[in-house]
Amino acid sequence: MIQAENLTKYYGDVRALDGVSFHVDQGEIVGLLGPNGAGKTTAMKILTCFMPPTSGTARVAGHDIFEEPLKVKRNVGYLPEEPPVYPELTVQEYLSYAGRLKGLGGVDLKRAMGLAMEKCGVDHVARRLIGNLSKGYRQRVGLAQALLHNPPVLILDEPTVGLDPVQILEIRTLIKDLAQEHTVILSTHIMQEVEAVCGRVIIINEGRIVAVDTADNLRTQMGTSRRILIRVARPSPDLVQKLMALDGVLDVEAEDDGRVRIESQLDRDTREDVARVAVESGVGLLELTGVAVSLEEVFLKLTTEDVDHNVDTAFDAAEGTA
Repeated sequence: MIQAENLTKYYGDVRALDGVSFHVDQGEIVGLLGPNGAGKTTAMKILTCFMPPTSGTARVAGHDIFEEPLKVKRNVGYLPEEPPVYPELTVQEYLSYAGRLKGLGGVDLKRAMGLAMEKCGVDHVARRLIGNLSKGYRQRVGLAQALLHNPPVLILDEPTVGLDPVQILEIRTLIKDLAQEHTVILSTHIMQEVEAVCGRVIIINEGRIVAVDTADNLRTQMGTSRRILIRVARPSPDLVQKLMALDGVLDVEAEDDGRVRIESQLDRDTREDVARVAVESGVGLLELTGVAVSLEEVFLKLTTEDVDHNVDTAFDAAEGTA
């Protein structure tokens, strides 16, 4: 559905994209991740024919961005980070205006508006002023605009930024539902969003793609050790020494609240030995959990140079969600 080949883009002497190539299959939801300034927005602008690349090309829904830009635009629905809505218009008035810009009219426009509002859950606020709607509903209206002409491809830039937790869940559910009929590229910096919605991840850094795979595969590939978190009722200084003496254990850290972190060699599963030592020590083993490498940690490893610091930070964050 989308095929990008060696996309390169310069802004003066600044290289925003450097030989970027990737594909997105029909019906996929693909997350586009990267730090600020990595080139995500530039890539989306090229795919929507907002701007041309300096070199390279892309095909969207079978149409070349150079040779058939109007056909590409007809096959793409785009939602920028700030929804392009007019607060002084009602939802119905705005969608009617947006539909006419897309070449719709008459019965076709009314039908398209009805379907888009129903899909995005804004049909019951059709006569309300957009300026009086919550940010979550304004986001839904922006998404309805992108869906009006029923494009096979949707490109969404930070669709849940600024929303409350309930609104975020609603938009994520909506995006997953839309994937039944549309191919979706989702640009975001929220790792939980990628894991909840996207089938594959494209990580871009300094204009180059550094990884393309599923979140699960990336976590497996980037793992350098096994991690275990245990919680005990009666912390004991002797426990740390006994755990460190286990074959394959690389590091042990104990907290005052009874949590103990154990890091072991990647090829050694030390869970059984750790449990045995904890039980024999009489510390009251309450919990034993394997801590997976988080997508955040993978992202930090691939996009920063200060790897050691960031790995520790990501491990701390993973513990909090274990």
